[in-house]
Parts: sequence; structure tokens; C-alpha cells
Amino acid sequence: MNVDQLAAPAVSVVVIVYNDAARLPTAVRSVLDQTLRSVEVVVVDDRSTDGSYEVARRLAAEHPDRVRAFQLPENSGGCGAPRNHGVGQARGAYVLFLDSDDVLERNACRNMLEAAESTGADLVCGLCVRVHVDSRTGKEVKWYPWLYERTRTLESISELPDLLVFDTLSTNKCYRRQFLLDEGLEFPVGIHYEDLLFSAQAYVAARRITLIPNRVYDWRIVERAAAKSISNRRDEIANFTHRMEIHRRVDQLLADNGLLELKFAKDVKWLKHDLVLHLRELPFRDASYRQEFAAIAREYLESIDRAAFDEAEPIHAICAYLLQKGDWDNLLPAVDTLTNRDKISSPLVERDGRVYWCVEHLDEDDAFGRHVLDVTELGYHTKPVGKMFLRNVLTSYGESQGKVRLAGRITNPLGVIPPRAPLTGELEFYARRRGVRFQTFRFPVARVRHEGEALVWETSADLAVVRPLGIVDAVWDVRLHLDVDGVRTTTRLTVAEPDLAGGQVPVRPRLTRLVADRIEPMVSSRGHLAFRLVPDKKANELVQRGVNGRAATLAKSGYRKARALRKKLTSGDTKIRLYHEVFSRLPVKKGLVVFESHLGRQYSDSPKAIYEEMRRQNLECEAVWAYADRPDGFPADATLVRRWSLPYLKALAQAEFWVDNQSYPLKLTKRPETTYIQTWHGSALKRMGFDEPEWRVGSRERQAAQQRTLDRFDRFLIRSEHDVRTLARAFRLQEKTLLRVGYPRNDALVRAREREEATGRRERGPLAAKLGISEGKRVLLYAPTFRRRGGGQRFELPFDVERFADTFGDRYVLLVRSHYLNHVVLPPSVRGRVIDVTAHHDMTPLLALADGLITDYSSVMFDYALLDRPMFFFAYDYEEYVHEGRGTYFDLLERAPGPVVRSEDELRAVLGSLEEQATKYAAKREQFVAEFGEYDKGTAARSIVEQFFAHGRRG
Repeated sequence: MNVDQLAAPAVSVVVIVYNDAARLPTAVRSVLDQTLRSVEVVVVDDRSTDGSYEVARRLAAEHPDRVRAFQLPENSGGCGAPRNHGVGQARGAYVLFLDSDDVLERNACRNMLEAAESTGADLVCGLCVRVHVDSRTGKEVKWYPWLYERTRTLESISELPDLLVFDTLSTNKCYRRQFLLDEGLEFPVGIHYEDLLFSAQAYVAARRITLIPNRVYDWRIVERAAAKSISNRRDEIANFTHRMEIHRRVDQLLADNGLLELKFAKDVKWLKHDLVLHLRELPFRDASYRQEFAAIAREYLESIDRAAFDEAEPIHAICAYLLQKGDWDNLLPAVDTLTNRDKISSPLVERDGRVYWCVEHLDEDDAFGRHVLDVTELGYHTKPVGKMFLRNVLTSYGESQGKVRLAGRITNPLGVIPPRAPLTGELEFYARRRGVRFQTFRFPVARVRHEGEALVWETSADLAVVRPLGIVDAVWDVRLHLDVDGVRTTTRLTVAEPDLAGGQVPVRPRLTRLVADRIEPMVSSRGHLAFRLVPDKKANELVQRGVNGRAATLAKSGYRKARALRKKLTSGDTKIRLYHEVFSRLPVKKGLVVFESHLGRQYSDSPKAIYEEMRRQNLECEAVWAYADRPDGFPADATLVRRWSLPYLKALAQAEFWVDNQSYPLKLTKRPETTYIQTWHGSALKRMGFDEPEWRVGSRERQAAQQRTLDRFDRFLIRSEHDVRTLARAFRLQEKTLLRVGYPRNDALVRAREREEATGRRERGPLAAKLGISEGKRVLLYAPTFRRRGGGQRFELPFDVERFADTFGDRYVLLVRSHYLNHVVLPPSVRGRVIDVTAHHDMTPLLALADGLITDYSSVMFDYALLDRPMFFFAYDYEEYVHEGRGTYFDLLERAPGPVVRSEDELRAVLGSLEEQATKYAAKREQFVAEFGEYDKGTAARSIVEQFFAHGRRG
């Protein structure tokens, strides 16, 4: 039977309302407009005072067969009581809940009912979307969408703990009404966050739960609402008290049902989310609030499984631990880092080769505390001051005669700013505008000096020079630039005490003074000092109406349109169009060569070798180097352009030659007059191109697009016939494209070996001294292939680096060079014995320096073999790499020119004597070079320059 034909409704939607008469009709209309007609609306008014109940009764009168209205005898102060009443009045076999300020998606009831009836589920959950109704861009955010990627049915909530932990809403769900009655499920009354407990009870009690990938509920968010929602009233201590009480009840529910694994997952989420929401409020709250908050939180923290601290981010765990300890001096700076993730808010301390957040609690008999406070793995100790975002606390603020006097204290972690370093500072005020800053005003910092572990500064700024536009420049941010011996680091001014900054300062607006002629300090949402314009007291109603009326609306609209146009003009699609329709119609410039290495991340590899050979031969050409992030380390005698910038695209369009080792942007068509010399970045062990399963199974259109990018290559460098059988075939390159000259980057390695054989000694060169390596130490280089392990592309070393340093530190210095897409963090305990050289652009000088190489599957093996030095292969995950990855062209275990080891102990054993390994594998190294480096003769760069660029030689 069709559910639309049933006499009783299939679904009852309980709509609760309190003082929301204006929006209630929209919520009810979203139910009446459902594609499933067998739906009733049960409106329950929580004793409103604005006429909401009268609106509900009118809607019921207009739709007597589909809408019923009820009113509670007195206001309950929450959502629980009206929802419970609605369930009692519902006639449908299934129940949904809807708040008066939200709406149901048009097919929600049909989709959820069909899922419930087809699977026999007690509970059906669908996707909720947060709709920011006052956002100009129509911003929408899906609520934990990974839970709803596909339809699935659970026999127990234990099958998907994330559902209970993250989706705590009651409103994006459809409940079998008899299930609610049989289990006695009701919302708690008289306490906020009732959804958390009700949802947990429903999840645990349900014998079957179905998730559907359909959008069912629109949670309508009004950012600038006059009254905060209950969940956003985090400035009220009662709000936190209610949240903690609900959490305790959920914990008891899970314990009573033996669901300890769910309790653990919930503990992790509480540390990472629930606690964080309230911790971020602490800098804005007074001492009494903080003490009450700490007392409540500490009691609950005692119930948290300590293992959950390891699952949270380090700063989450640190804040929770310091809160538990009642250490406010260290907690508030930690909260600053919690809010501003890149900020270093603590002076830190180094003990026994490890770095800790603070020195307090380290001398206590508390191994757990030392573990939590250990921040070595975050790598703070590896950052130079220029790349640090330091905490800068505002310590005093005053205003007099239009000038503001400010002083602050800057954190100096691990003494990275030495006592004798020359220090200067500059205070900068700038109008807050997304994407671009039109107005900036700077003031020199009068004094900055060391004081104990920190730096202190003070200055004054005459804000009379600040010229706001009046309508657009409503908010001004402040930052302090600190120059340390010529190196700049930028800080923001943290306001640690809520009432520290006050008063108003006159300014001279560019528009009429009647709009705004003063600014006053404020604290931003991230806790930083800012200023906002204040309307003049004498401004009459007409002016105020103008500021907020049609004229101002047009002005703001014009500004937004200009900003949107600028965004469009700088978008990727527009740039691609400019490249093809404008730049590619310009004439090709003879002698213009664009170089790029590893997508602009480095000045390195064969493009570098070709460029430097051209400079050695004094060729007349216009060289352009592309960089991805910063131009540091790139050649000063070349034109530098940022990748994807307009100058970059113009240079590519007009270039006579492209020279790179990976790929220029895939959507850029190469002009016929341009010669693309693809040097590539290494011979292949792992399968490449169309030999990869992912490429082979791609759609015909995708394969064609991939082939078009490969067909841009006019010349492809080959270093052995192995490259012809692998790379050339995998990229479907024609024979005429192949250039059998070897790799220019390896010319230096071939020459180094020849010198060594001729003289009988090895020249280290200046790099050893630059790295601080003493003459008596041999050098090992560990250079693994790319790994996707850990967050932020961080590579975790597969061996105990401290044990390695203790074992071999008297004989070897270990250089660690992770893949350029990875980064590694070394503990201070190995300082001087293990050195991270990942930041060095070019690998070749590192290879030439190393007395032995440790690698796994990296193509660096083919280059290093040219030096005829010991090689070690640490293949700890060989089966996974070979069989679960994309496969290899040959068996490394059989053909490796050095020992292949699987464990850390085996690695230490073979590293005992480099001389022994050099002799033992000499024949295999010779065979390896003959097979994989036959064209590497030390003349590749010269050969390429002679073939393609010699016409530009100066006379």
C-alpha cells in the first residue's frame, strides 16, 4: 500500500517554538511541502510571549487535517519538554524533530521513511547542512559529511563509534515512534544540551540504525543574531555546567551498557572539541569565571582515559593537563596557541635532549606530565626566528592627546633571539580587508630589549595620521614587526586581560567626520588587539540613516563587486584563459628560457646544472626561474617569477625553451615554437605513467588528457636503456623525443669519482664545514622515498634516531634528507651527530659529501651508484611497498648494489664497517651502473647546451 494513502499519517514532525513567530511559518511550510504527503505537523509552543502560539493556531486552522498546535502550561526553558510533549501527541508511525528557525529538505520525510521501512531500522540518520542565512556568499557547511557518504545499516552503534561521538543532533533523524515509547526515551528537562543525551540513548537502544547520504535538515545559522543560541552562550558558566552534567550522564549510559570503546572515542572528542570551545573563552573571562570553570573541568578530567591524550593534538593535551594542574601561568599562553595554531606562546625548555612546553612539573614524579608536555616532535627547536610566530602579550595600554602608548612582552623560545642580537621594531596598523590591504600606517618601536627569558618593548603611536575611509575601513588590526639582526619576524598583540585596553582616540576620516571620527580598542576573536571606528556623537539621524541606508549600501556593494572582480581576475580559470588568449598571441622571444625544478620548490637538479653550464659558457640568454613559495636560494642573476603568477604565465607563453624535471602546469598548452626539454627527476624502480594501475583504469577522457600533457615533451633525457624500457614506454614517448645524454645533475658525481680515482683521495669541499662536520667523522646520508605518514606530510624516521646517534655518533655524522614533499623533526639530543638537510635545495652536493648512502626505494640509488661508494637499503616495508603499492620494474632484493635489511638491528649491524661493504659489493655496484647509468659520462649539461643553446654564445 502506498504510504500516501494511509488514513493515519506515516510521519509526524514535531516543530518546537519559543518566541519565534516570524520564522515559524517557514519551518511549518517546509513540512507541508514535503514530497511525502502523509505527514502531519505537531507544533508545540513553549509558552511564548510574542504571539508564536497564535501563529501556530492560525496555521492549524488553515491546514486542519495536517497541522495541530499545542502549548505548554509554563515555559520549560529548553527544548526537552516541548519535544517530549510532541511525541506524546504524535499520531505517525515515525517521528522527526524540527526547530522553528530551521527547515526540512523537501524529500527528507520520503527518503527517511523509505530507508526505515526497507531496512527495519528503529533510527534513520541523514545529512544535516548548516546554512549561514546572513552570509553574502550563501555559505553552507555539511555536518560531518564523511558519516553520510553512502547508505549503510548498522546492527549496533559499536560498528561506527564516530556516529555517536560526532553526530549528536536529534533533528536530522527519523525515529520509529513505538521504539521511543517501548524504550521510554525522553529528552531530559531542565538542562541544556539535551540532544547529546537523547541521541546517545537512541543510538545505544536502537536494534538497527540506517544512514542515508541524502540531505534532510537545514540548520539555519544567523551569525549576527541579537540573541545567542544556548550552545553559543559560552560566556555563562551555567552553560559549561550543563554540558558537563550531560557528558557525565552519557558516560554512565555507556558504562552501564559495557560500551567502553565508545567511551574512549568520546573522551578523545571531548578533549579535541568540547573542552576547546570553552578553553578559548578563558582569556576573555574574569578570575571568578576561570576558577569555577577549572573546578568543574578538573572533576571531569579525572574520568578521562589518559590514553585519550595521545589521540588528541599535543596542544589539546597540554591545555587539559595544565588545567588539571591549575597552572594558569602556563595554561593561558597554551590557550593562545590553541586559538592561533602556529603561535609559539611558551619560552619552552630543553631537558635531556627533549623539548618541553614549560619547566614546571618536570621535576615532579609525574611521567604522564613529562609525556604530555614533551613537544619535541613539533619541531619548535628547528625553526629559525624568521619563521616563528611568537606570542607578544600587551602589558600596558594608555591614551593621551590622540596618542596611544603601548608596551608588550615577546616570548623568546629556547633563547632563539640571542642577548647581543641587534633589535629594532615597527608597529603597523592596517585596515582589515579580505585579500588586500590598501591602507597601512607604521610607527617605529621606541625601545626593545631582553628581560629574562623574554623581550620587552614599548612605544607610542600618533593615530592622527590614520585616515580611514569611514564605511569600508571599520576595523583596524595591529601587528609588530621585530627585526633580529636583519631577520624579520611578525607578531600580533595578544590581549591577555579583558579590560586592559580602553578609551577612544580621534582620527581624521577621508569621508565626513559625521560618519566616524574616533577609534577605540577591541579584542578580536583570536585574542588580538584591534581598533574599530566609532560614530560621532553629534551625527544626526539623517547621517546615520545614510551610513546604513541606500548610499552606504551602494558603496559597500560597489566595493564587494570590485573585490569579487579582482578575485575572478586572479582565479585559475582566468589565468589559463589569459595564457591562451592573450600571452600566447605575443611573439616568442629568442633566447628566453624558463627553468623550473620540482614544481618550483627548489633551485636544483638537472635544470640547475644546465643553467649553470650556460652561465659558465657565457651564453647570451634571458633566464627565468620559477619559484613556488619564496625566492630564497634561487640565483640572483636570473629573473625570478612566482609559479602561477601572471609574469610566470607570460614568460612561459613567450619562451623559446622550457626546461624542467617534473611538469609545468598541466592545462597550459605549449606553443609549437617552444622547445620543451624534460630532464625528468630519476630513473624508475616503481612503476610510472601508464604502467600504474590508476592510470590504466582511468576513463578514456582522462587518459587522453594525461597523454596531451606528456606529448608536450620535445626532448626527454635518458640515462640508460632501462629508462627507454620503463619511463619512455610508460609515458608513450616517441623515439625521436629521447635524448641519450645522461642526467646533467650527475655530471658533478662522475667528475668527483674521476678525481678520486686519479688522486687517491676524497675532497669534501665547503659543505662539510658549513654543516659543522669535523674531519675525523665519516658521513652517512639517509635519503628515503616519499612517504604519506602522519599529518602535514611529516615523515617519522623508521628507526630510533637517538639510539643510532649513541651507537655511531663517535664515528659517523648522519645526514637526513627526507623527500621534498615530506619534512622530518630531529630531537635536540642528537644535535651535531644527526643533521636534517632536507631544506637544502640540491641533492647532488649532499651525495658527493656522503661516504655511504642509506635509502629504501628512492631513485637516488641510481645517482649515488656513480660514486662507487657503499650503499645500504633499509627496506622495512618491502612487501607493502611492492605488492600493495603500484609495483616495481625489477626486484630490488636481487639487484641491489648493497645489503638489503629489514630491521633496525640489521641496519646497525651492516653499518659497522663501510670498507667491508665497499669491497663486498664492488662488483654489484659496477654492474648496477652499467645497467642504469650507461649514458652518465659527465658531459650531459655541456652536450645539451651545445645542441640547443650555443647560438646564444657571446663573442
